[in-house]
Amino acid sequence: MLSGDFGRSLFAALVLTALFGVVVPATSSVLLQWMGISVGGVELAVGFFVVCFLSVLLQSIVPRFRLNPKGKAVLITGCDTGFGLRLAKQLDDLGMYVFAGCLLKDKGGKGALELQRTGSNRMKVIQLDVTNDKHIEDAVRFVQLNLPEGQPGLWGIVNNAGASAFGEIEWSSIDLYKKVMDVNLWGLVRCTKAFLPQIRRSKGRVVNMASGLARMMAPSRSVYAVSKFAVGGFSDCLRYEMRRWGVKVSIIEPGNYIAGTDIFTKESVKEMSKLLWNNMPDNIKEDYGQELFDFRVNQLVGYTNAGMSDLSPVLNAYEDALLSRFPFIRYQPMESYWTIRSFIFTHFPACIADYWYIYR
Repeated sequence: MLSGDFGRSLFAALVLTALFGVVVPATSSVLLQWMGISVGGVELAVGFFVVCFLSVLLQSIVPRFRLNPKGKAVLITGCDTGFGLRLAKQLDDLGMYVFAGCLLKDKGGKGALELQRTGSNRMKVIQLDVTNDKHIEDAVRFVQLNLPEGQPGLWGIVNNAGASAFGEIEWSSIDLYKKVMDVNLWGLVRCTKAFLPQIRRSKGRVVNMASGLARMMAPSRSVYAVSKFAVGGFSDCLRYEMRRWGVKVSIIEPGNYIAGTDIFTKESVKEMSKLLWNNMPDNIKEDYGQELFDFRVNQLVGYTNAGMSDLSPVLNAYEDALLSRFPFIRYQPMESYWTIRSFIFTHFPACIADYWYIYR
């Protein structure tokens, strides 16, 4: 119900209208009357807040128009599986020229082979490890030489490639933090900087994959989430700097899509947990104990079948960010639970989050 842009805007409008348009003025009225002060302006305050917060709905209702996708070229990273693989197909079907970056192309990866087999002649599958400077340099040259005729540059880049991990902070090595950051943050920065000259020439789009966890931290997810918080900060700064060039920058902050992407499977969680435990210092193992460690691992194993299996909300958010004349700055394709939770963690006092996790 609340997973779409309209649903989230409606939820925000209703909550904020009730809070500031009814609760606050009513409370103020009682206090002012008790203090013997005139309350003639309370009704005006109610009307003011109702108008202000219902206007939140406008961003979902007002048409934002759509650009013609045909002939536009886009580079997508992380096309071996999941969102990237599906998005490459979806944009190809729209008539766009797609440069699909695959980590495992040189190893005969299934995703790369599938795109080569099913894609149109506009689909170009390229070898791309976002942590490898040489791969990125080669990709820039390849894209420049294979842009569609008449296009001034690359229309868009979708920084979709990502890595994930889990484990409490004291369990996680600095090397693990660096490994995830090298993909999620530095890989994104490398690719963006490399392709920005082409994107500036076309006054195009940069679309970055962040996460709902960049809005609401969770225990045992710091390795992953700190990289996504950083993606949000980088994207905001980039958006300010690119305005003079006519380039629009959007951030995608999905909810839980583990079931639909296989970013975690039971097998991968168990393998990662072995490495995590084996690399943990003995004193940390002794202090935390095997029981708590196994509890956290089993928690994540339980999540592997959780969340949304339908990837279309994220794919449609990517598409809208690339092709809407007036794209949103942030997209949050989430289930209702994550929408409400994100709203609470973003707008309510921070102590609410502490109570949220106090018994977890």
